[in-house]
Order: sequence, then structure tokens, then C-alpha cells
Amino acid sequence: MPIRPENRDRYPADWAEISQRIRFERAGGRCECLGECGRGTHDGRCPNVHGSEAYGTGSRVILTTAHLDHTPKNCSPDNLRAMCQGCHLHYDVEHHRQTAAATRRAAVEAAGQLTFVQPD
Repeated sequence: MPIRPENRDRYPADWAEISQRIRFERAGGRCECLGECGRGTHDGRCPNVHGSEAYGTGSRVILTTAHLDHTPKNCSPDNLRAMCQGCHLHYDVEHHRQTAAATRRAAVEAAGQLTFVQPD
């Protein structure tokens, strides 16, 4: 997944090499998700292979590198998992929800409003 410019300093300088090594040397170009994404679409290891057609959707598979603890500076191999874009997005869904809520809250506070009610 592309790194936003404002987050680049949260990743090590050699992130591209680390990610490449995880996705293609360790994982052999195949998604390493064992179901922890919570999609419920596969038993055992996800069958998606980088560059191929994704099962079920027909979209092209892009292999990404997920930080299991959502901490970009923690690049220990046991904290990294090669995941297809579908598994990665599903794995990060709660983290994305929290980040979006924090962004909305900061925008409201920056606008000088006194209260913020978080939507369900």
C-alpha cells in the first residue's frame, strides 16, 4: 500500500528493501494470511499470488506488507506479513476506523467547536 507523504518518516529508510524481501523472498509472491484478516474467504493460507487474478473478485492481486501491530517502525520479520490487498485492508479495518475518527475529531477541534459526538 502506498505510504502517504506525511507518514514517510514513520518508516525506516530501507523500507522498500524490507518489504520486497518479505513479499518475494520469504512469501514467494503469495499472500501469507492464514485467516487473521477475518474475511472468512479462505481456510489456511490465502491463495492469492501477486500479479494474478484474485479469487472471487477477478481484480489483479497486489501483494503488500502488513505490520501486524500497526507500528511502521517495527520491522521485525515476525511483525511483518505479506498480504494481498484484500487481506491487508480487512486486517487493518479497525485501525483505519480509529484513525479516521481521530482525524475527524482533530478537524472539529481545529475548527473551534466545543463538542464532538463520535458516530457509531
